[in-house]
Amino acid sequence: MATDAALPRRRAPGRRPRGPRPWSALPPPAGRTPSGIVAAVLLYDSPVSGNCYKVRLLLAHLGIAYERRTMDVVDRSDRPQKLGGLNPALRVPTLVLDDGRPLAESGAILWYFGEGTDFVPRDRYERAQVLQWMFFEQYDHEPAIAVVRFWVAYSGRPEAFADRLEERRAAGHRALAAMDRHLAGRDFLVGDAPSLADIALYAYTHVAHEGGFDLDAYAALQAWLARIAAQPGHVPIER
Repeated sequence: MATDAALPRRRAPGRRPRGPRPWSALPPPAGRTPSGIVAAVLLYDSPVSGNCYKVRLLLAHLGIAYERRTMDVVDRSDRPQKLGGLNPALRVPTLVLDDGRPLAESGAILWYFGEGTDFVPRDRYERAQVLQWMFFEQYDHEPAIAVVRFWVAYSGRPEAFADRLEERRAAGHRALAAMDRHLAGRDFLVGDAPSLADIALYAYTHVAHEGGFDLDAYAALQAWLARIAAQPGHVPIER
C-alpha cells in the first residue's frame, strides 16, 4: 500500500505563476471530495511497465493511496480471470476507484486524477497541447520505444524480433528527435510548469536505453529528463 498523509494544496485563483516550479497537487474537480482523493484505490499494475509507472508517478505526486496487484507482462494467462470484468482489453494499468468503478488506459487514468490540478493547465490552448503530446506518446513514441524495450529486455526471446528492430528503432529515434527539437529552450513540454504531458512522456523515455536507444545526441531531452527526475516527490520506476 502506497500512502501519503499530506493533503493536496489548493490552486490559487488567477493565472499560473511564471517560471519553473515543483509539481503541485490540488483538490479534485467538483463531485469528488477531498477525502476521496486520499482514499485507497486498487491498481492492477506491472512494475516494469511504463504505462503503469505513469499512473504510479502521478498518484505519488498527488498523495493518493493505492493498493497494487502485480500482473506479469509476459505470462498473461491469468488476465481473463483477474481483469475480465474490469477491462475488456485485459491490459494494465487497470484501476478500480474507491466506489468500485473500473478505469483503464494510462492516459484516461492520468486525466481522471489530473483534472482540476496544475498537471492540467487552465488555459484552453495549453490543455489541448497536453493532449497533443499525450496522443503523440501513444501513437508515435510508445509503439516504438516501449515495444523495442519489451522485445529486448523483457520478452525473454529478443531474437524472435530481430528482423523488426531496425525499423522500430528508426521510428523511436524520430520520436525522440521531435521531443528534443521541441524541448530546446524549454523546461517542460507545455507551458512553464510540469503537466500530464511530462509524466506521460517521461515514463518510457527515461528507460529508452533498455531498448538500445542511445540518448547522447539529444541534449535538450536529457536535460528535461534530469529536470523531471529532480522534482520533489518523484518516485523511480521499479524493475
